Amino acid sequence: MSALEQEMGEPAFWEDQERAAKTSAEHAGASRRLSAFRELERDVDDLEQLAELAVEDPELAGELEQQVAAVQERLDELEEQRLFSGRYDSGDALVTVNAGAGGTDAQDWAEMVLRMEMRWAEKRGFKVELLEVSPGEEAGIKSATFLVKGDHAYGLYGSEKGVHRLVRLSPFDAAHRRHTSFAGVEVSPVVDEISGIQIDDDDLQVDTYRASGAGGQHVNKTSSAVRITHKPTGIVVQCQNERSQSSNKAEAMTMLRSKLLELEERKRREELARERGEAQDANFGSQIRSYVLHPYTIVKDHRTDYEMGDANRVLDGDLDGFVRAYLLKAAR
Repeated sequence: MSALEQEMGEPAFWEDQERAAKTSAEHAGASRRLSAFRELERDVDDLEQLAELAVEDPELAGELEQQVAAVQERLDELEEQRLFSGRYDSGDALVTVNAGAGGTDAQDWAEMVLRMEMRWAEKRGFKVELLEVSPGEEAGIKSATFLVKGDHAYGLYGSEKGVHRLVRLSPFDAAHRRHTSFAGVEVSPVVDEISGIQIDDDDLQVDTYRASGAGGQHVNKTSSAVRITHKPTGIVVQCQNERSQSSNKAEAMTMLRSKLLELEERKRREELARERGEAQDANFGSQIRSYVLHPYTIVKDHRTDYEMGDANRVLDGDLDGFVRAYLLKAAR
């Protein structure tokens, strides 16, 4: 904190606007964490006094239990923050959900996963911006991408990378049989520039098209949506949430940089795993979690064995337990 404040107090601090903005954001984040820690310290002191009073007055026992649970929850949140060690963990995240095998059921499942992931971000107080949605033929979505802005958004969403598997009685099957569907979640760090990675204009194929879904007459009548294909890697990004083609292109380029960076990070992790003789991380091809809605209900993470019986609660965005269990295992 003192080093950041000293840097912000220098006369020439605002001459470099980009650096000043990053330093200010880092200082604001550190200030919030320090404030939360000091507030927690005060509440722990209050608990000690309340515990002494509860010995003499049993009616205070219920209040003490509630206060202890509230303090424990906030302590878990602070504990969670020390688990982040990646270079980009503290920054924003770009999250893409893709329908996998399973036809209409998979597209419907992809939309459910999208809602779950966005609801989780909102519950944590993150800013969420839906950038692109490709609707399914009959229901659901083929793919969608959203931006998450907040402290350690990338570090947290890294736990959601991989394939999510659903088992349920299909609402799209006339015989109402049980179906298994898959949806993939990809997560990339949001960066302005990538050192060591050059994006050549000749490597890009830029297409424009009319945006689909809600957006008013402007969206339906003009080709404002932008799709960019990076030929060397085959990565495709698209954006349609802005009203102008130039804004959508700028946003799509940001998405492309993020995905190229994640590709490089994945290669680095795989190389380290090979050197250590460890099993390869298949990322998108790995089934990380199963959501069973029939014949019983349970959600189980196959990496940590953490599970919850209330599947609807999980699908409504209650992912904290799964994420914390994954982060703890990864830290160990």
